[in-house]
Amino acid sequence: MLPPTIPIFPLPNVVLFPGVFLPLHIFEPRYRAMTRDALAGDRIIGMTLLRPGFEPDYEGRPPTYGIGCAGVISHSDRMADGRFNIVLHGLAKFRIVEEIADGDYRRARIEPITELTGAADLQEIKRMRGRIEALLLSALKASEVQIPGSLSDEDLVHALCQYLRFEPAERQALLECEGTLARAKALTEFLEMQSLIQQHPGRPGIH
Repeated sequence: MLPPTIPIFPLPNVVLFPGVFLPLHIFEPRYRAMTRDALAGDRIIGMTLLRPGFEPDYEGRPPTYGIGCAGVISHSDRMADGRFNIVLHGLAKFRIVEEIADGDYRRARIEPITELTGAADLQEIKRMRGRIEALLLSALKASEVQIPGSLSDEDLVHALCQYLRFEPAERQALLECEGTLARAKALTEFLEMQSLIQQHPGRPGIH
């Protein structure tokens, strides 16, 4: 269960998904303070994506998307100059209810978003896994596709959503899907679109 108030770490091109590990380098003073406080407390940080047009107000509080994913710091390494290298392990989605205006870094009151995956959904995701893997093989060089067999079907979907080279807004749309099955279907559609684009060069698509 997520606490009602969490620090949020908005970035322009990073979206965290449940169950996925995300390495981060923390160098801004305000987010060094955030990391120190998180490590001294429950170790939870909420990742959110900055909305387009954030650049003029990056040092302030530019708008973010309303849905993010919280993670727990599973590993941390503090450098001599105060910077951190951390690994965040995705826990659960959340919705921002209200951002808190005070403090050295951004915090928000949030509502956790529970995603329940029933047995029928798990069976459908398992069936879709073969299609997703086949699309990856056609979109990438075979030597670049290494899918650990130990990954569960849900973890595979979330890892691909996070690590494939989607545009930030596309990745955010995948996060906002209502559940893992809907996310797997959207991921399949993105990959099928990429496959079509490769068959018809010159059209814009996922890089």
